[in-house]
Amino acid sequence: MTTTEPAPTRSFPKLPTRRGTRIPARAQIMGWMLLVLVVVLLAVVLIVRSFLHNDVNTQITESQEQEAHEFSTFAATGRDPNTGQLISAPDALFDSYLRRQYPDPDEALIGVWRTPTGLHTLAQEQNDQIERFAEDPAMVQRIVDQPSTWGVEETPLGRMSWVKVRAEAANSEPSWFIVQRYTDRAMAEADRTVQTLLLVSGIGVAIAALSSWVVAGLILAPVRAVRQAAAEITEHDLTRRIPVEGRDDIAALADQFNAMLDRLEDAFRIQRQFVDDAGHELRTPITIVRGNLELLGYDPADREEVVRLCTDELDRMTRIVNDLLMLAKADRPDFVTPAPVPLAELTSDIEAKVRSLADRRWVLADIGEGDVVVDEQRVTQAMVQLAQNAVQHTEPGSEIRVGSSLVDGTVSLWVADRGPGVDPAEVEKIFDRFTHGSGKGKGGAGLGLAIVKAIADAHYGRVRVLSEPGRGATFRLELPAIPPHIPTEEPTP
Repeated sequence: MTTTEPAPTRSFPKLPTRRGTRIPARAQIMGWMLLVLVVVLLAVVLIVRSFLHNDVNTQITESQEQEAHEFSTFAATGRDPNTGQLISAPDALFDSYLRRQYPDPDEALIGVWRTPTGLHTLAQEQNDQIERFAEDPAMVQRIVDQPSTWGVEETPLGRMSWVKVRAEAANSEPSWFIVQRYTDRAMAEADRTVQTLLLVSGIGVAIAALSSWVVAGLILAPVRAVRQAAAEITEHDLTRRIPVEGRDDIAALADQFNAMLDRLEDAFRIQRQFVDDAGHELRTPITIVRGNLELLGYDPADREEVVRLCTDELDRMTRIVNDLLMLAKADRPDFVTPAPVPLAELTSDIEAKVRSLADRRWVLADIGEGDVVVDEQRVTQAMVQLAQNAVQHTEPGSEIRVGSSLVDGTVSLWVADRGPGVDPAEVEKIFDRFTHGSGKGKGGAGLGLAIVKAIADAHYGRVRVLSEPGRGATFRLELPAIPPHIPTEEPTP
């Protein structure tokens, strides 16, 4: 009996949970602006309402106190016009005073005095409704019985504020002067002002909502353009750019996005160039290897020759791939790592290494003095490549000169030979990839001088060619002694 083991289950990485909201940014901006505006307007409305109500209460209190003070003054100094004597009888006092008063529409002036038969009132008011309730015996009795000189009563006409002044002459019954003020109408006027403010605020919120929607759309238009551009960009079309207007944060975002597209376009261009160059240059050795293997026979001598040819082509392919990989890295910021190095020591090391390249008469012509900030390995690699290029275009025993100098902040390293020289028409293009000069050199893949130029460019320098056909050539590597915008490594103490 055979048993089958269950197939192993594949575990997929858990995607991070996306936080946030699905509400568009435009709506969020408008919502937050309106929320802040509504909160501020509500606070303003509540403050204004409180201020208006306090102002109404203050005016009512001041008016009542003024009436009470005027009555107190009259009660102390008021005289009967017929006798000229001070008025002492409460009914005569109230009648004489109230005949001279003209109360406000919401006001009632009431004189109250007590006799053995009970309370008696005499009132003056302008409003018929107030007249029906102002002298209500029960309410007047409550006001008179309260020890306080002021208070509030709830009446069928609404809230009523009162102030009481005791006014009694000698040998007379107790009496009081009451000032009643009905506050609902004044409060209603204040509330109408608040309602008007609310209406205006509501209109303002509506206008602000429309304005914020439009303004947020204008502000976020470049962001939408960035999103649309990102959606339309593919590896086959990286030429789309976002038009930038203004100098605000959104314009800076568009600038950064365009810069990112530039870097991506350069990266894809380098990648395509690498693939094209590799495919173009590796096709020949692959064809040679395939052809020799297809014709491989059984003869040991033939087999040995085929293996040798195939090994040579594979070595050539390896060199080409390594050179292409180096050129692909040339645009990376870490392609060179400059550090301080004595120029004399660097020159001596280069001269010692190039001597082993071939049977030539190597001459160390000049040695510059001073410290320079360069990538020692990359500069050595470039100089060895220039020396190898000189070897390929000279005969055994020919003189090749190597030297360096440091003048006015520029370090120069050169290799000079006595070969056939370089045609002036070819000076510019010999530094292109897979380009060979018209000289008799044995030549390689045509990547050596391209690597030299890439190293010089990474140091913010250049490569110069000084040559006359038939009289040799001098390849000069000119670099700034302290390259700008490149972080340097401090020497270890």
